[in-house]
Amino acid sequence: MVIRARENVVGAWAFLSGIVLAILVGVFASQNINPYLVWVLMALGVVVGYFVAEKDVQTFLFASVSLVVVSYFGVSGFVLNAALTGAQVGKVVSSVLGTLLILFVPATIVVALKTVFSISRVKVQ
Repeated sequence: MVIRARENVVGAWAFLSGIVLAILVGVFASQNINPYLVWVLMALGVVVGYFVAEKDVQTFLFASVSLVVVSYFGVSGFVLNAALTGAQVGKVVSSVLGTLLILFVPATIVVALKTVFSISRVKVQ
């Protein structure tokens, strides 16, 4: 029988729903994104960041910072202009990367702040 950990159920569901929502919003609303959806993605990002387990902080920060940097360059057009010259796919990819930024930037900030506070915490014996 498989034993499943239930310590991070809220964070896992927030992460999954945030990724799905970011991709759907990026694909279907490539130009005009509803401000309420932006707030929902940001809130999901904060929830994801808050519920990252202490043992997964290093992996999450490494992966999320990599994703944020790559998404930023993709949105800025440095990579997409060279790879997808003249294609409409570039706008959709850029929009999806932008919505992923909206999700992952707050999550990365929350996890980084939690890590800094845990490092600076004085351990009283």
